[in-house]
Amino acid sequence: MINKEYSYYVYILTNETNTVFYTGFTNDIVRRIAEHKIKFNNSFSSKYDITKLVYYEHFNDVHNAIEKEKKLKK
Repeated sequence: MINKEYSYYVYILTNETNTVFYTGFTNDIVRRIAEHKIKFNNSFSSKYDITKLVYYEHFNDVHNAIEKEKKLKK
């Protein structure tokens, strides 16, 4: 039996003046931050130019990552 390790990340981004924050969840932190920086989609983070990573945390269990994201959003 192969034991595959998974990676999940919870992260917080802000704008240059640290006045607006975005909390997210991903399985590929490098790709996701790059998407924010190039304004990949017309979203909240694009509208407010949220591109500066200020926090991230790694998880191997998806449930723990989702729980952490919910706590941060509260």
